[in-house]
Amino acid sequence: MMEHFDRLNTVGIKKEEAFAVAYEAERSRDFAPMIGSITIGLSSGTSGNRGIFLVSPQERRAWAGTILAKMLPKSLLHKERISFFLRANSNLYSSVSSKWIQFWFYDLLTPVEEHIKRLNEQSPGIVVAPPSMLRILAEAKRSGQLRIKPQKVISVVEVLDKLDQQIIETHFEQRIHQVYQCTEGLLACTCPYGTLHINENIVVVEKEYLDRMLGRFTPIVTDFSRRAQPIIRYRLNDVLTERAAPCPCGSPFLALEAIEGRCDDIFYFYRLADNRLLPIFPDFISRAIITASDEVSEYVAVQHAPDRLEISLRFKDGGTGSEWVEQKITQAITDLSVKMGCKPTVIHFHLLQNEIIRNDNGYERPEEMKKLRRVERRFQLESEQDPFL
Repeated sequence: MMEHFDRLNTVGIKKEEAFAVAYEAERSRDFAPMIGSITIGLSSGTSGNRGIFLVSPQERRAWAGTILAKMLPKSLLHKERISFFLRANSNLYSSVSSKWIQFWFYDLLTPVEEHIKRLNEQSPGIVVAPPSMLRILAEAKRSGQLRIKPQKVISVVEVLDKLDQQIIETHFEQRIHQVYQCTEGLLACTCPYGTLHINENIVVVEKEYLDRMLGRFTPIVTDFSRRAQPIIRYRLNDVLTERAAPCPCGSPFLALEAIEGRCDDIFYFYRLADNRLLPIFPDFISRAIITASDEVSEYVAVQHAPDRLEISLRFKDGGTGSEWVEQKITQAITDLSVKMGCKPTVIHFHLLQNEIIRNDNGYERPEEMKKLRRVERRFQLESEQDPFL
């Protein structure tokens, strides 16, 4: 899709121009600029490859209408205050704002302490965030630092681990909901019973089974709501498990038991000011790696200690690597550390070996059917209960 981006999109936007706008938005943290009336977004995708998405004004309105209809706890006639945590904002997300709906973007680069102070001041009715952030907020509620009582909590971006879900639901005292969305479309939302249903009114998901007995499949997506950047039979690398029993909500839309892809962990770096540990969200690590060079085709980043990181790379066409790429990645992670006020970490590089098995059908899976974790933390914190350590 990225190789033929200029031919595939219908609004005449060049890939280089789109990437330039998206990168500048991430650098400046000003996500308002568009190309004409087209919203530009940058996504790493579950495959680890950089992707650009284009959204027209009509598509922004359709997306806003769909997400509000499916996820608001009450009707549009009730005023709502939404706090939205993400690595990058977008005109797409802010399009839900209206005289009835207040939308506040929370930048994941901002220190957690500032988020908690702002949340306590704004007292949102809906909190939308990756589960790694929701876990931290849940622990802050447990400790009494966070005093909000939202009507609805929605998990996005990362896979919602069962353990995290239990803790988040316990401390927020409610069922946690999910939105499954990626560059290729708004794929699924939870019903009142907490079951993820494919949004089959706007997308078709064909199932390429990995294990038919267990209902495990890879989705092939066609999104009928997209025109600026058509999504037609696009196969994702996510692994989904369909629900065996019907959902009690009665929806005819395909119900999912679980999303097994996008398995990320939070890293922790030492803070310069006091040597305490600071959470670094996985998407930032991913982005530092995948934006270093187009020659990187796959990667795995494993944090063994707060000051020791191992990055394994696989290059396109069987390449053996480049010191220049390693230097770019090291500089990007160092720049992130400086921006977050943390000490630089030691990074060891390796060639990625035997992490992926491919079969004749072309799908990918980890060895021994383990989850493929692009970003993984392999050390335990002294206290998982304290979000600020």
